[in-house]
Amino acid sequence: MPKGVRDVKCLYCQSENAGNALVCVACSRDIAVPATLLAERDDLLRKREALREELKQARGEVEAIMRRRKPS
Repeated sequence: MPKGVRDVKCLYCQSENAGNALVCVACSRDIAVPATLLAERDDLLRKREALREELKQARGEVEAIMRRRKPS
């Protein structure tokens, strides 16, 4: 197996398979994940992290506004 390719577990029968396997050795079901799908997942994870940071910043701004509005 190429370096950096990890074994994967079949979602259907839970058998261990080589990381570059296209089908499960035990149940013969398709276990390959298309590279385009992996790239889309990575892009969505980056966007999610950016949105989390944006939300954190917005919450901080709202809290600062609320503190300024509170009568002492």
